[in-house]
Amino acid sequence: MSKTGLLVMDLQNVIVSRISNRTDFIGRLQNVMTIARAATIPIIYVVVKFRPQFPEVSSRNKAFNALKTGGLSLQEGDPIVDIHIDLWPQPNDIIVTKRRVGAFSGSDLEIVLRSLDIEHLVLMGISTSGVVLSTLRAASDMDYKITVLADCCFDQDPEVQKVLMEKVFPQQADVLFANQWLEQIS
Repeated sequence: MSKTGLLVMDLQNVIVSRISNRTDFIGRLQNVMTIARAATIPIIYVVVKFRPQFPEVSSRNKAFNALKTGGLSLQEGDPIVDIHIDLWPQPNDIIVTKRRVGAFSGSDLEIVLRSLDIEHLVLMGISTSGVVLSTLRAASDMDYKITVLADCCFDQDPEVQKVLMEKVFPQQADVLFANQWLEQIS
């Protein structure tokens, strides 16, 4: 069996706050992480943040350039970029900082995964059409086995969520509900 790593992506205060009914969602994530830790599956948090004055953001980057002109801060040191308190990392968890949408872009994630001999990535996070999609595509190109936990991912647009989970992701990953995956590792 390949070595598995659980990627917990963009579950930061400013991003989690966009979910109106987050109690069930956070509870599901907490349950997955608790059982994964008990199964000694490494948990790797991926967070997005930038240095002061955004030196890593090009004026050609439409999505992140808005940050420079008064959008969200997302700057290192600002509490809004901290991991949500209800999902706080444990001492053995790993935190990777990225500077783009996908978990591999502008981060040392690939080095961490190689060092841990991880071959199978389990993805969960916010947003499905952002970090989850970008990370899945990159991971697939790098030949990782991929599982997406459908009910541990969230997108503001329910239709986009449905299309990605039912039509796009299954072409490159196993799409499971949290309880299905947890049964496999228990």
